[in-house]
Formats: sequence, structure tokens, C-alpha cells
Amino acid sequence: MNESGQGQLRIIAGKWRSRKISFPDQAQLRPTPDRVRETLFNWLQADVPGSVCLDLFAGSGALGFEAASRGAARVTMVEQDKNNFSALESNTRLLDADNIDCVLSGAVLWLEGNMDKYDLVFLDPPYKSDLLERCCMLLERRQSLREHAKIYIEHARGDVISVPANWECLKDKSAGQVVYKLFERNQ
Repeated sequence: MNESGQGQLRIIAGKWRSRKISFPDQAQLRPTPDRVRETLFNWLQADVPGSVCLDLFAGSGALGFEAASRGAARVTMVEQDKNNFSALESNTRLLDADNIDCVLSGAVLWLEGNMDKYDLVFLDPPYKSDLLERCCMLLERRQSLREHAKIYIEHARGDVISVPANWECLKDKSAGQVVYKLFERNQ
């Protein structure tokens, strides 16, 4: 946390490498740590450039900003908390990020009305909720994923999650109490 009561994180690579972004310091906000982001984007290095990305529980925007910095064509960041949303918009302006759209909405409500298709989706919902499984099923049911889309999921160690049958787990790791996995959508 910096002097203003804001959290900060550093963009790891790409055109905004080493730039810092600020976000509200809230207990429920858990930005994906640098080490986890670095591993994730190593996994995705060939998939990010030119991709259309969705950061469905954007929070601090760590994953969405990192994808945009690394060459994603378009990143949509969905966030329901007004303070977090304001910080996302502010950071988008600060970086002059014309490839990022910020949306103020709950994830389920937004997905139910979404008509776009995505190459990469980041899912890091609040722990101990049913939002992860609901959103996984909605993404598939609403046909929001392109064939061979990659889906990143982060959840608490010990949680058992269910994903659509046509999602193949490509990679999984853990860091402390966090488990993170990369899936690929197959037909």
C-alpha cells in the first residue's frame, strides 16, 4: 500500500513494463501476485498478441492490464464495485490504453447479455462463492468462447470446482492458499 491508502501493482512486461497502477485498498481485493502473473503469461505468451480478452472479475485490473500491455487487441474488464471500477477507468486513462473497455456490472448479469466471443478469459471471483462455476457454465452456454479459447481460473486451495466437460486443463499450479489453472476449450 502506498501513502494514499491505495494498493499498487507493477505491470510485468510489454509496452507498459514496470509501470505501476493503483487500486483501492480493500480486504476482499486480491490482485494476482507478480509471480503467479509471470507464470500465467509465460503459459500464454503465444496466445496474447492480437487476442480478444475478458477479465470478468477485474478488481485491480492486474490480469487485464497485463494482457493489454502484452499486445491483446481488445480487453474487456468487468467490475461491479464502483470504487474498483473508478480505479480501472483512471488507470486506463493514465496508460492511454485504447484497447481496454471497462464495464460496471456484476459478472453474471453481464454474461447473460454478452454477445461477444473471446480468445482469453480470466476468472478470479471472490472466494467462497458460487460465481466461478456459474460463470464457467454461462460462458459455454452463451457461446462466449471461441474454439480453443484459453480460460484462466484462480480459486482457494481445497475448493472443488466443476467446469464444462469440453474444457481441458492444460496447466495447474498453486501458490500458498491459491490454486490457478489454465484450460482450453475444445469442441
